Amino acid sequence: MASFNKVILIGNLTADPELKQTPNGISVTTFSIAVSRRYASRNSENTQQADFITIVAWRNTAEFITKYFQKGKSILIVGSLQSRSWTDQNGQKRYATEVVADEAQFVERKSDGSAPVAGATPAPYGAGPKDVAFEEMSTDDDLPF
Repeated sequence: MASFNKVILIGNLTADPELKQTPNGISVTTFSIAVSRRYASRNSENTQQADFITIVAWRNTAEFITKYFQKGKSILIVGSLQSRSWTDQNGQKRYATEVVADEAQFVERKSDGSAPVAGATPAPYGAGPKDVAFEEMSTDDDLPF
């Protein structure tokens, strides 16, 4: 049986993400974003409500997010949905559903001129190498259509 698990969200950070390290030295950050959702109210008006989605990012993605994003900033997250459970100190079964981020991107341009590198915006993590060489075609005669 085939399965597919991909989540794409755009929302605003609810707090500054904080970079932490596992005992093995792996970077991780957990934060939440507010994502608007439309629904029809009782009087048939379209109303918006915010859902607060927990995001977990690891390694380079975590470092990228904590370096370039702050509370209130828009962010695009691409990842997968994950559910987990554990037993707390009181013996209660606990559950969590969160998005594990594979990729994070900017949604809007910086307008205050405070880009990390003057005149440059860093590429989103997961965007691929910058030094890919492309073959230039000389004429349209080489095209198959």
